[in-house]
Amino acid sequence: MKSIMRHFTARDWVATAGAVVLIALSVWLELLMPDYMKNITELLITPGSTVPDILWAGGKMLLCALASLVVSVLVTVISGYLAANYSFNVRAKLYDAVEGFSMAEINRFSTASLITRSTNDITQVQTIIVFGLFVIVRAPLMAVLAISKIADHSSQWTISAGVAVVLVIIILAICFIFAHPLFKRIQTLTDNINRITRENLTGLRVVRAYNAEDYQKNKFEQANKDLTNNNMKAHRIMSIMMPSMMLIMNGMSLVVYWIGAYLIDGAPLMEKGQLFLDMTVFSQYALMVIMAFMMLNMIFIMGPRSLVAAKRINEVIDTESSVTDGKGVDHTEKVGEIEFKNVCFRYPDAADDVLKNISFTAKKGETVAIIGSTGCGKSTMINLIPRFYDATEGEVLVDGVNVKEYTLEQLHNKIGYVPQRAVLLAGTINTNIAMGDNGTEGYTQEDVIRAAEIAQAKEYIENYSDGYEHPVAQGGSNLSGGQKQRVCIARAVCRKPEILIFDDSFSALDYKTDRELRASLKKETAGTTNIIVAQRIGTIKDADKIIVLDEGRIAAIGKHKELLKTCQIYHEIGLSQLGEEELNNV
Repeated sequence: MKSIMRHFTARDWVATAGAVVLIALSVWLELLMPDYMKNITELLITPGSTVPDILWAGGKMLLCALASLVVSVLVTVISGYLAANYSFNVRAKLYDAVEGFSMAEINRFSTASLITRSTNDITQVQTIIVFGLFVIVRAPLMAVLAISKIADHSSQWTISAGVAVVLVIIILAICFIFAHPLFKRIQTLTDNINRITRENLTGLRVVRAYNAEDYQKNKFEQANKDLTNNNMKAHRIMSIMMPSMMLIMNGMSLVVYWIGAYLIDGAPLMEKGQLFLDMTVFSQYALMVIMAFMMLNMIFIMGPRSLVAAKRINEVIDTESSVTDGKGVDHTEKVGEIEFKNVCFRYPDAADDVLKNISFTAKKGETVAIIGSTGCGKSTMINLIPRFYDATEGEVLVDGVNVKEYTLEQLHNKIGYVPQRAVLLAGTINTNIAMGDNGTEGYTQEDVIRAAEIAQAKEYIENYSDGYEHPVAQGGSNLSGGQKQRVCIARAVCRKPEILIFDDSFSALDYKTDRELRASLKKETAGTTNIIVAQRIGTIKDADKIIVLDEGRIAAIGKHKELLKTCQIYHEIGLSQLGEEELNNV
């Protein structure tokens, strides 16, 4: 429970303390009722007793029952509050933790697992808080107090109750030992179900285009079968618990009455009545002891899975991002300059460096292009500038300062980033272009229109009847690939950053739009440093500096005409796209 209750606030602890007091009161009230039953029985067998006497004793017993009911309802209300507040706090902590993760931590957990931990796992813990607090406190308290009530009675009865309790504990322990690993595995299997479902939904068009429905169906059915079989095994083990408890409870009743009959038969006449009363009270207290342990049955069913869920939640919350804020930079002598100094980078758990000894400088207002074969490290290289990852060796400098010295907010306010895969959020075109905080008072509508015009998106946006308020579906699924890319480019331009980073962000554009967009960028964002990753020679031919990457190393740096003559790799890339004559005339 420590892993769960560590997220309780001060108010939660006060509520928990109040609930514990109320549970103790409820147990005390219930333990009074057998005594009242004994009084009623004594009145019934005692000559001269009157009906009002019996009704008075019965009234006090009824009052205890009603008071116990009211207290139990109050405990349930408090438990519901604790569960809801826990979910609120933990979801907020999980969200904040994930928002602060670098790409290394995101890849470590996987998106499907993070979704499961933020939803299903929290629900599991919430359930145990609602039901568990009452049972966990009540059951041991009830057992201890009930045993203390019967300890001074016949040793035969006390021994029989002790044997029953030991048997119950053994059954609970066996079930927990064998079921806990299975409940632990449930959460991982649920992650797998989520992963396959998410994969199938996001890739639905590809699945249908290749008639791969049966293939995906088989993958899902196997994952579903694994989860089902695991659940079946766990619940088969837990299914022996309740029947065993009932057997012990009913057996306990028989043993109590059998011992009682034996003791009453051998007792003097004057003691028979008292023994009968003791037997009645003892049987009720003994059943309360067994019922207390039976209540733990529910905890032993839900507990293992909830504890695993809590551990998985804490694993995310306790994970520190490998990329953290620097101390902050008050002033820089340079503006819009990027420099790599002997930078090497290796992904976590990778065997070799992806980037090796990368060194270059991009001056303010320059356009620096990066080109190379697939997998040579182009995207990895530019991901080091906004610190999606940190360099393994060497330094990445922005405005002459190591990026690690900036706060992430400071650094990102200098950068406009357009990812390789166009990412739009549900909302409108307006909210997608004017997204985020760039350290100013905010964006005006004129800023949005200007950015759309530069990105060659204004014409198609204004063709919509609702213009910039045109709705954007999740992931931008109601826009074409080229439209999404232009909105993403407009979003980056709208920030008016010092540095613009384009990670192969022109690939979905036709050549005419590509050319017009680059011309517009050159004219309207003069003074802004542009870093462009591209596959097309035509996109980067006018760059001030072209970096050719080969297997994580810089093969050459220069301008288009110069590299055609001096760099074989660049020349081969050009020939793969254009003919020799056309390439020389580009």
